[in-house]
Amino acid sequence: MKENREYASLIASLSNANGVSGFEDEVLRVLEKESEGLGKRHRDSLLNYYIEDERDSSLPLVQLDCHSDEVGFMVRAIRPDGMLEFMAIGGWVVTNIPAHMVRVQTASGKYIPGVVASKPPHYMSDAEKKTPLDISQLVIDIGATSAEEVRDVYRVRIAAPVVPDVTAFWDEEHDRIFGKAFDNRMGCAEVISVLSELKGEKLNVRLTGAFASQEEVGVRGATVTAQTVRPDVAIVFEGCPADDTVVPGYQVQTAVGKGPMLRHIDARMITNPRFQRFALDVAEEEGIPVQEAVRTGGSTNGSVINLTGRGVPAIVIGIPVRYAHTHYGISSVSDFVNGLKLAIAVIRRLSRETIESF
Repeated sequence: MKENREYASLIASLSNANGVSGFEDEVLRVLEKESEGLGKRHRDSLLNYYIEDERDSSLPLVQLDCHSDEVGFMVRAIRPDGMLEFMAIGGWVVTNIPAHMVRVQTASGKYIPGVVASKPPHYMSDAEKKTPLDISQLVIDIGATSAEEVRDVYRVRIAAPVVPDVTAFWDEEHDRIFGKAFDNRMGCAEVISVLSELKGEKLNVRLTGAFASQEEVGVRGATVTAQTVRPDVAIVFEGCPADDTVVPGYQVQTAVGKGPMLRHIDARMITNPRFQRFALDVAEEEGIPVQEAVRTGGSTNGSVINLTGRGVPAIVIGIPVRYAHTHYGISSVSDFVNGLKLAIAVIRRLSRETIESF
């Protein structure tokens, strides 16, 4: 396997790419570069991206799933004073949005900086200060002073996509990587790495990497990828919200630095218990640290993949991400590597007979 710094570099390059739901083009350009030589590649009209290996087509098919989009925003109106009104794309807590830098796409496709602004406290009444913040009270300021300047000089249009303005970096000494969009560029890096590590190796299954668009707005891309790939079994890679800073110690199930998380249930999927047990047993036998989670909320692409056709056994390998769906996430490259080791170990043990037992 590669050195951790190489995986950190891959994660960072994917994290830094701009790709709010529906506008994943820049992410796909990174994926195209990183997937050179890994198989037959193509994309569809939703910007789903596929990498098919060249193994025997009669072998059972494993879909390696992830999603390429990130939460962000979209310009919904331009005020006469040059401020941009915007809407959220994906799930945000409103109080996490203001006073951060963002990148706004122009009509030429270039991204320019802006800041999310709100009324200064100097101009707020006591009533306003006590009122819960609403996204309608926020604007994006790109430095313009009129709507005409926004359109003619800055060349920003209605429906322009907006992403957090964050550059990823790795604290190697403490094995912590900081950046945006780890949900789910972590998964994208996992799929690329699995295909790379297993390239040319004799297996009893074949692999297709499917990088789904628009997960953050309702698993839309995976609804198409699952029908296109038609897998026999699926491994879903996610950047999962870490809970080690928000719940009592005894409830922690997705801690940074403690290994990848295998999720038994969430709001939209009960993980196939036989495949889940298989993966947990493999982890134990291989000495790979893992965490088990029972979630009452959230969901992944597995929610539609597992319901495709006559049903697809699927597991979720989640890399813990502190502060997912904010500008800055914090993760561990070691967790990423252990997720990679687990996926490879599971795939090496899969066969038609094993899959049928699920």
